[in-house]
Amino acid sequence: MSEHLDISQGGKAEKYAALLPQIASVVEAESDPIANMANVASMIHETFGFWWTGFYRVISPEWLVLGPFQGPMACTRIKKGRGVCGTAWAEGKTQVVPDVELFPGHIACSSASRSEIVVPIRHGEEIVGVLDIDSAELATFDDIDREWLEKVAKLL
Repeated sequence: MSEHLDISQGGKAEKYAALLPQIASVVEAESDPIANMANVASMIHETFGFWWTGFYRVISPEWLVLGPFQGPMACTRIKKGRGVCGTAWAEGKTQVVPDVELFPGHIACSSASRSEIVVPIRHGEEIVGVLDIDSAELATFDDIDREWLEKVAKLL
């Protein structure tokens, strides 16, 4: 992690450690997945101030559709295997992208997005959506984000 991120985010591992039990409390009390995605997007967005924080839901074998989010307008549909979200879904693993311009097939929903992390969300073994977070800064996300956001995804 760069010193810049450590200073600007005030110890992001500590922020995640404080946020995770709050998220657990919110999602355990609610059975509706859309309501939970809305609150989780808001909680992460407010805690870290990312450019865009939200979810895409699997609606068919080939398509993700936009779910609850915080931030500017976003792409509505993403095909499986396309862009960072579609790749995370197709490969079934978290994608950490330090520079979206260098990601093959990146979908530019916003030119302000510079780095991105996408975490698959599973129900059992099946991927039912992805948590997508974009930053206006390069190289915002690292293994700390991956580790904690995968814990968040498991709560959903």
